[in-house]
This record gives sequence, structure tokens and C-alpha cells, in this order.
Amino acid sequence: MVFNSWSFIFAFLPVALCGTFLLARRGPVAAQYWLIAASLFFYGAWNVLYLPLLLGSIAFNYTIAARMIRSANQTTRTRLLWCAVAFDLGLLGYYKYTAFFIENLDALSGANYAWRSVILPLGISFYTFQQLTLLVDIGSGNVTEFRWRDFLLFVTFFPHLISGPIVHHREMMPQFQHATYRLNWENLAIGCVLLAFGLFKKVVLADMISDYVSPIYHGAADGQTVSLFYAWAGAIGFTLQMYFDFSGYSDMALGLARMVGIKLPMNFNSPLKAVSIVDYWARWHITLTRFLTAYVYNPIALAQARKRAGRGRGGMAGARTSPAAFLGIVAVPMLVTMFLSGLWHGAGNQFLIFGLLHGVALVINHAWRLIRPRVWPNTTQYRRVFRPVGWLLTFLVVVVALTWFHVTSVAAGANMMMGLIGQHGAVLPNALQPSTDLAALLGHIGVRFAETQSNDLPALWVWIAMLLAIALVMPNTLEILRQWQPAVTMPTEATTGRLDLAPALARRLRLSFTPYWALATGALATFGILGLNRVSEFLYWQF
Repeated sequence: MVFNSWSFIFAFLPVALCGTFLLARRGPVAAQYWLIAASLFFYGAWNVLYLPLLLGSIAFNYTIAARMIRSANQTTRTRLLWCAVAFDLGLLGYYKYTAFFIENLDALSGANYAWRSVILPLGISFYTFQQLTLLVDIGSGNVTEFRWRDFLLFVTFFPHLISGPIVHHREMMPQFQHATYRLNWENLAIGCVLLAFGLFKKVVLADMISDYVSPIYHGAADGQTVSLFYAWAGAIGFTLQMYFDFSGYSDMALGLARMVGIKLPMNFNSPLKAVSIVDYWARWHITLTRFLTAYVYNPIALAQARKRAGRGRGGMAGARTSPAAFLGIVAVPMLVTMFLSGLWHGAGNQFLIFGLLHGVALVINHAWRLIRPRVWPNTTQYRRVFRPVGWLLTFLVVVVALTWFHVTSVAAGANMMMGLIGQHGAVLPNALQPSTDLAALLGHIGVRFAETQSNDLPALWVWIAMLLAIALVMPNTLEILRQWQPAVTMPTEATTGRLDLAPALARRLRLSFTPYWALATGALATFGILGLNRVSEFLYWQF
């Protein structure tokens, strides 16, 4: 069952909400247990055989968490934490990575190990990380108590169970403890607006451009050469498909939670407006970025800094940072973090390339931030001149890296890369062939026409132009709903680190309870519902 399906919107959601609101009259405890039951049903509807795995993971982690809280011995708490980390990552590794490692081992050794692949349990990466964040907070002393039902809902709450956001104890537990779960018309209205926005983005924008993008990637996977125009159309088209797919999911998750009076943290903040790759990762899958920063990058970087300090070597010192210090404290931790980020996104060598490309880009960006004040000291002038250049470089890095995210193999990725750099020629469909003289001129510069490629290329470029304009000009949903505080964390109004092509538009499009907005929301919901004749999973549901 997915958010963008008839069964979810017209069966599961009404029953879940009505049950919550009715039981809330008897008290929040009954409503909370109803939400837990509904969330478990939502998960089990995908594959009931993996419901015991989810419940077993919850029972184990709750037991460890309870023992850690009861123990006054820090050594015991640390041992319990590492036991839980080993168990959780071992479980995740078995289901998600065993086949990947065996396939690579086969390729290197030729041993041809016998292995029956297993189905990846839905959302295992997210609910594993979710519980690890709580255990780490307990181990550090930031959490001293919690209730069993709060823990259950913390992990299973259906708006974020499958694809995040990855939430923290401090964000959710106080809400669960104080929520009444009663019907609140303002919460329901804000939730419906978010749901309508998200459904439209997913069903109309993301899924419709995917009809033009998918054949290009399927051709690359089948070994068909992908020429220049098609490769760039496919790469940029998928970037926009991914953008609106994840943006749509993020809106829907926020809306579903808000309907019962719960706010989730912001997980998406117009990343394609970013003017550097550092800013991009501060805007894309925000809760994953902070998880990797807090639990992977920071420990490695701090360990390296302490190691250097113990040997009497300098650390980070702004523009005076030595190359060795930068390498040890920034570059290596960043590459390790993004390598693991790629591995987390998928069990395939193409995902490792995706992660490493971003890692290299982030290292270069951080190095430039240190060097720039020396080579370009006028910050105001630099920002004015370099902002469009920074945006273009960031956009190209994101497009190229996401190509590896979407391909099914390294060979298919290499095929796309060769197309992007023009090694497969520049081919256009015969339907676009101009007059003989112009065709001859184009032929001299390497452009040819053929029937071997799809004739949908013009339509795809029209979709790209339209969606790119929406992504770069329009305010995002959280900016439109700013005054209603739809998320725990909200975008700042500062324009640092992003393009600001229409600064007045966000103010003009602020949500208000008026007939205009009622019609607009109804129109978005109608278009979204009309597109439910086919069900497509969100791209992040495979993780």
C-alpha cells in the first residue's frame, strides 16, 4: 500500500483518521494504540511476512534501551549500545547487502557461490536508523525515560515508517506525550493541503515525466548506445523526476502526520536552488544528512583532530589550514561518509559511484571555501558574480551523480556517461529533420537524424523546461505554508546559499483559508486523484 493509491486515500486513511478521532474522546492512550495498530497494518499490507521482523527489531531495541536507562554504569550502557549497533547493522546488512557482496566476490574470484536472494524488507534502512538514533541519545545521556507506547509509535508511525524523515527523540517523543489526537479542523485543513500538493507532485509531475525518461535508461541497460541529446534529456529528466517524487513524498508525510496533530521535521528545502554542493546536501534529504553528519562524519573528523592535536600538529585554521589537516579532518571523513551514503542508498556498485562523486564534489567545495578568501577577498562581489556559476556547477554535479543513482548497473552507467560527453554521437529523431540545407549543415557538426531513437525527445525537453522553471522559480510548500508551521523545523527566509529568482512570489502565494485557495487545493487534489489509475512506488521506497 502506497500513499498514492486508491486503497490508501479512500480506505486506509479515512479509517485510520476516524478511529483516531473517535478513540481520542476516551483519551489519548486509546488513540495512540489505534495509530500503532493502523501503522502496523499499513506496513503488513505490503508483505505480512516481514511484520514479525519489524516487531522483533522493535522488541530487541526497546529491551536494550530500557536496560541502558536502568543501568547507572556507563561501561555497561556502552556495551549494550554496541550490542544493539551490531545487531541492527547485522540485520540490515544481511537483508540489504549480502547478495551485493556475494555478487562482487563472485566477480572477483569466479567462485560462483550459491545464494538465494531475499526480498528487501520495506523501510528497513529507515526504521533501523530511527532506533539507532534513540539508542545513541540514551547512551549519551540525552534521554532518561520514555514510555513503551511512545517508543512503538516513534518507530512505526506510518507517515514516516517507510521513507523517513529520520526523526529524533527530542522532536517526536514530547509530541506523542502531549498530543490529544482529537479532531482539529485547522490541523486537518493544513494536512489536506500538504497531501494535495504532494499527491500532485508525485502523480502528475514526477510520474508523467518518468514515462519519457524510463525508455532512455531501459535502452542504456539493454546495451543500446545513448546519444548526446538523449543522454542529457534522460539525466536532467530523471533529476527532475527524483526531485518532485521526493518532494511529493515529503509533503504527503508532513500532511498525514499533521492531520492527527503531529509535526515531522523538514526533509526537503528546494535543493535545486542550491548554489553549492554543500548547500545542496543541507536541503536534500535533510534528516539523512544530519544523521550521517552526526554519527559518521563528526566522529571520524573529531578523532582525526584529536589525533593531530596529540601529536602537536595544527587543526582547522580557516584560510591558514594546512593541506595535511584538511585531508585528515575534512577530506577523508567526507569521502568515507559519502561512500557509506552511497552504500546506504542501494546495494550496487553504481550507488557507490554516486556516493563517491558527491564526496569528491563536497571535498572540492569545502577546499574552495577555505581558499576563496585568499584568492577572492571581496565576499560581496564574489557572491554576486559567482552565484549563477555556482548554481550551474552544482546542478551539473547533481545531474551526473543522479544518473548513477538511476542506472541498474555500472555498464549502463558507463553507457550514459559516454552519451553525456558525446562519444555516441548526436542523434535526433527524423521527425525533427529540417530542410535539406540545414540538415546538411548540422551533419557537418556531427548531428544526424535517425528512426532508431524515440520520437518523444521534444516532449521530454518541454517537460524538463516546465519542471525546471517550477523548481527554480516557485517557492516550496513549506514557504507557502510558513505561517501555519507545517514542520518541526522550517526554512529560513534568508537567501544565502540559494537562487532567489522571484523573492516576492513566496509572499504572494502564502496559504490562507480563502475560496481561492480552496479551489486551488481542490484542483491539485483532483488532478492527483485522476492520476491514481496507475500505482507507482516512491523512488525512496526501495531503501
